[in-house]
Amino acid sequence: MIDEILLDVEDNMDKAVEIAKDNFASIRTGQASAAMFANITVDYYGAPTALQQLASISVPEARTVLIAPYDVGAKKEIEKALRNSDLGVNPSDDGNVLRINMPQLTAERRRDYVKLAKVKAEDSRVTLRNMRRKGKDLIDAAVKDGDVGEDDGSRGEKELDILTKKHVEVIDSLLSHKERELLEV
Repeated sequence: MIDEILLDVEDNMDKAVEIAKDNFASIRTGQASAAMFANITVDYYGAPTALQQLASISVPEARTVLIAPYDVGAKKEIEKALRNSDLGVNPSDDGNVLRINMPQLTAERRRDYVKLAKVKAEDSRVTLRNMRRKGKDLIDAAVKDGDVGEDDGSRGEKELDILTKKHVEVIDSLLSHKERELLEV
């Protein structure tokens, strides 16, 4: 029973780490990447639609992004969504594609992105701690109901702490990597 609880908690923590990786990838650095546009939604005929479903995104050069809409009629809405996003980009219409030249990040903007990365990391840590608490509550309930012994319950809690610490360390290493990437000029 404890093993099932621990496996479930570990699976959820692994998913939380993957979400944190995606969140960090969406933070802009000096290099252009398609992942930066993962969270942008476009008003497509009245329905919010992910940009990646409406256009192909390619990065031919380190600081250039090309966005080719599948539906040419959606180009204006895509351009509007890009301008209104927090990426600070200004797309230009080349006829068939939208071209985005990524501006050089200022020192102030880099610090803002580092702060954003720290906020996202803390949100991920909070999620992990909440998962730990839910797992501990399930273990405590199993001990209280007599399904497992107290020794097994305390052993399960120790394993839960080890799991939580391991996943928090992964989040911390992702954050430090993102900080280095952001502060690199």
